[in-house]
Amino acid sequence: MGLFSKLRGEFVDIIEWLNDTHRTLVWRFPRYHNQIKNGAQLVVRPGQTAVFVHEGQIADVFGPGMHVLETNNIPILSTLQGWKHGFDSPFKCEVYFVSTTVITDLKWGTPSPVMLRDPEFGPIRLRAFGTYTLRAVDPKALINELVGTDGVFETDELETLMRGVIGSTFADVLASSEIAALDLASNYIEIGEQLRLAVCERIDDEYGLDVPQMFLVNVSLPEAVEKALDKRTSMSVIGDIGRYQQFQMAEAMTAAAENPSGGAGEGLGLGMGFAMANQMAQGFGQRQQPVGAAPPPLPASAQWYFADNGQSMGPMSQAQLHGAIGSGQVTGETMVWCAGMAGWQSAGQVPQLAAAFGPPPPPPPPPPAP
Repeated sequence: MGLFSKLRGEFVDIIEWLNDTHRTLVWRFPRYHNQIKNGAQLVVRPGQTAVFVHEGQIADVFGPGMHVLETNNIPILSTLQGWKHGFDSPFKCEVYFVSTTVITDLKWGTPSPVMLRDPEFGPIRLRAFGTYTLRAVDPKALINELVGTDGVFETDELETLMRGVIGSTFADVLASSEIAALDLASNYIEIGEQLRLAVCERIDDEYGLDVPQMFLVNVSLPEAVEKALDKRTSMSVIGDIGRYQQFQMAEAMTAAAENPSGGAGEGLGLGMGFAMANQMAQGFGQRQQPVGAAPPPLPASAQWYFADNGQSMGPMSQAQLHGAIGSGQVTGETMVWCAGMAGWQSAGQVPQLAAAFGPPPPPPPPPPAP
């Protein structure tokens, strides 16, 4: 390369940043010895800001557009003034590009449970998480407080800081809102906006950052409290315990009937069916007794009647009727009746009495031979 080409290379320079990561907040332009030539072109694209740092101090800030850098419009000496030093000017300059676009899909969460005095549950621990967006609004404060001399500053380096700021701020917002734990779900938008404003107050002036959006996605209770609430909700949904038990028995009976295991399943289904029918009859026939009330009286025993020479004899209990059968006063052909029977029937045809008229005993054995 000839001397003229070398000099021409010293005269022309283009400083720009093509950001395609969407996660980088600050990027330092790589320049040999940090020297900026006189007449260099600075290209700042939309969503960017260029910050010049000279001898450790911020010299100037350029917004979007194309800028021609000359010694008469920037506080920097070009390499033209350093020819006497062999093109190694002692005046250095660093160029930092700061992204001012909104960085989305950032997540936050409470690192530890937040204590809350709830009006219904008393002291309770809550956890929360959500998402937020971030944007640089003051490049000078951002570089002075966070970036320093880093060549590349990613949003990942802010996660720990933002988690601490948002977590502590969320505890303050939640305590000042005085919203019951069961009502938090209906106030997510309001709480999220209060949280965003409070966080912006802490990071705007100090770090030059802004949070355009803050979303509260979920607030969770401890696992033991959630299980207790689920049981409480289940009891409210069930309502009548007796009817719920009848429903369970009906479901079990259906499952037993569909079980291909054979007689065991059929017997189980039949037994549960009788039990369900008995329980349903009791449930519909009797009103539920209040707590502490005396139990209902025992049902009266059945009253029996039998016909004797055209006259109705009775009433008598079943035990008394069995006594009359034993004495021969009532035979298997004697007509009897009790409540629940369609009409008079012979005693030998009534299931409750048929056992009393068993087959006659065998004849006695002959006497022994003399």
